[in-house]
This record gives sequence, C-alpha cells and structure tokens, in this order.
Amino acid sequence: MQHSATAPTGGPLRERLTLAIMFATWGLVFLDRMSVLYLAPYIARDLHLDDAQVGMLAGVVAVSWAVSALLFGALSDRVGRKVVLVPMVLLFSIVSALSGLAHSYGQLLWLRVLLGVLEGPCWSVMMALVEDNSAPEHRGRNIGVVVSAAALIGLAVAPVLTTQVAAAAGWRDAFFIAAAPGVVLAVLIATCVRESRDFRERTPVRRTWRRDILQMLRYPNLWASACGAAGFMSWLFLVNAFGPLYITTVLHQSGTTAGFLMGAAGLGSFIIGLLAPAISDRAGRRVTLIVCAALSIVLPLALLMKVSALHLWLLAGVLFCTQTGQALSAICIVLVPTESVPRHLAATAIGFATLFGELIGGFAAPLVAGSLAQQHGLSVPLWMAAGGGFVVLLAALALRPAARMPAEARSAAH
Repeated sequence: MQHSATAPTGGPLRERLTLAIMFATWGLVFLDRMSVLYLAPYIARDLHLDDAQVGMLAGVVAVSWAVSALLFGALSDRVGRKVVLVPMVLLFSIVSALSGLAHSYGQLLWLRVLLGVLEGPCWSVMMALVEDNSAPEHRGRNIGVVVSAAALIGLAVAPVLTTQVAAAAGWRDAFFIAAAPGVVLAVLIATCVRESRDFRERTPVRRTWRRDILQMLRYPNLWASACGAAGFMSWLFLVNAFGPLYITTVLHQSGTTAGFLMGAAGLGSFIIGLLAPAISDRAGRRVTLIVCAALSIVLPLALLMKVSALHLWLLAGVLFCTQTGQALSAICIVLVPTESVPRHLAATAIGFATLFGELIGGFAAPLVAGSLAQQHGLSVPLWMAAGGGFVVLLAALALRPAARMPAEARSAAH
C-alpha cells in the first residue's frame, strides 16, 4: 500500500515549535520515570526498602507503561492525538508529585503503576504526533531530536537535579520540583501544537479496534521492530543497571569514575541520537540501524574485555562512540513501525513495538539478569546486553522496504 506524503500543518515554523515542545515533554517524561532510581538511596533509607523492593518500583512502571502505550496509542489513532496526550501529561505530573507524599512502600508502588499507565501513551502518541507534523524528508531528524531528550534531560540533567534537591531539601521535594513543568507543557501542547489532519477525513470507515490490530499484524516489519525493541531495551536496561556495578566491583574503580564513564556514554547517546536518525533520512533506516546495532554490541564487550586496563580515557571514548541507545529507539521503535503500516495505525504500531520492548527488556531481562548475576557474577548481565544488541542487528537485517520510507531509504533497504 502506498501512502501519499503530506506536508505538516502550519509549515516549517509550526514544525519547529512542535519539535521544541515535544522535546521538552519527552525529556520530562523520562525524568519522572528515572527519578525514583536516582532517589532510591534516599527513599530506601526513609521507607526502609530492600533491593528487591527498589527493583520492583522500576519494574512495575515498565509493565503498566507497555500495556498503556498500546491501548492509548490505538485510541489516539481513532480520536486524535491531543485529546489523549494533554490529559496524560497533566495527570502524570500530578501523580509524580504525589509520589513525594508516599509514606509506605505500598503507596509508592501503586503510584508508580499509575505513573506507567499515564506515561506510556505519551511515548506512542508523542512520536506519532511528531511524525504527523514533520515534512517527509525530516521525519528521521525530528524523531531523533525528540528521542534524544531522554539522554540529555533524563540521563544527564535528572540525576544531578534530583539528587541535589534531595540532598538539600529531601527526596519528597525532588519529586515536587521534577513534576512542576508538566502543567506548563500540557498547556503548551493544548494551545500551540496542531493536529496535522482531520482524523474523521483520514480514518477508514467501519473500523474496529480488533480489525485495526489484525490489519497491523500483517506487516513483517512490525514484527521485526518488535523483536528489535525487545533486544534494544534489554541492552539499555542491563547496561545502565549493571554497568556501574561492574565498573566498581569487577574493574575496581571508584563510584565517581563509574559516574564519569556512564556520563560519557550518556553524552554519546545524546549526540548519536541526534545524528543517526537524520542520517537515516538519506542513507535509509535499515543500513543505519544495522550500523547502530553493531556499535551497541561493542559497548558491553568493551567493559568485559577490561579496556580500562589500558586507559580510562580510552574506555570513556569507546563508551561515547558506542552508546547508540537513542538512535536505536528512534529508528527501531518509531520510524520503522510507523513507516511500515498505514498512517491511521501509526501510534498503535509504536505501542505494539513498545509492548514487546518494555515487557521483555524493561521488566523480564533485568529480573533474570539479576538472578543470574547473584549466581555467576556481574559479567552475565553484560553478556546478555551484548546478546540484546545482536537481536537488534538480526531484526535490522530482516527489515523489508516500507512504502512510507523516503526514496533513499527504500533503495537502501533492498
């Protein structure tokens, strides 16, 4: 099925404004999701939590996020993007702030479940909205810009901001401050971001949710991207959860050195996340994803091969050049699914790939890796992370040309 390329509503100025608002919003979403991990030492001491309970606080978000991204993504394909996104941004900000009022593990756990329900749709709906408001030749670039906010705000700014506030005023105030911008962003989305087209005009008649899902499942690229999403998120969470432990415990480096090395990787993720999706607009999604997946495999192997024994700056350079996480996310979970299915299924397709990724990579993989690490050592999670990168590579090799890819991408995918 061929799909005509439509220009974004409002021209280049509107496209850039939408991009800026979505960048800030996605950064806030990731900040709120990751804040409980950065604040874990303070929360655990105050609420008397053990390691398993801290891990569960992160895991339940992945599960509720996964289901919600699919269900509400599909809803936005039927009723419109903003009618779903604006309430979700406002509500997840309120729930994040309420986390600062929790006085028990049970209260905080249920608030995190609800946070995942509210934040999951933001991912699938926002990415579909960015695509709707992007010129065809700029889709990869724009998605890369927005997705990279997770690295800049969620992985670089968030740990510094939340821990500094927690040290000065307590972890509860850190939740309040981190959630405050959400109200402003909800208003900006409601007033400044436009739907790119009338949903009633572009939605096929007599559609049902079941019919949409069955239609979507016929596209091989969607299954490939779902498998790639599972591999990518396994790689992402295993590297970030067990990498610092491996650096301090096995490589015998200090905590500050581990922070420096992971910070170098985070900065690389931000820069590569900006460049690679834009390159894919010309070089093609498939070939760019293959290169990024291959580089991702190198990152955990560099730790396992103890490159730090040569020089810490060399290891930092390797981590900087191989942290392709945001590029993998943009291409594998957003661009490939949305360009492989009809436009009216875009957010549903993102939600479907996200469901696989979150349940397998965000929830199951860290639990299995943690159990194996206790029995066989911290090298096991890193070998599993390398395996996750290899799964992404296989998924990239399995991709077929998609109708809505730029002409250069379709040529490269052959």
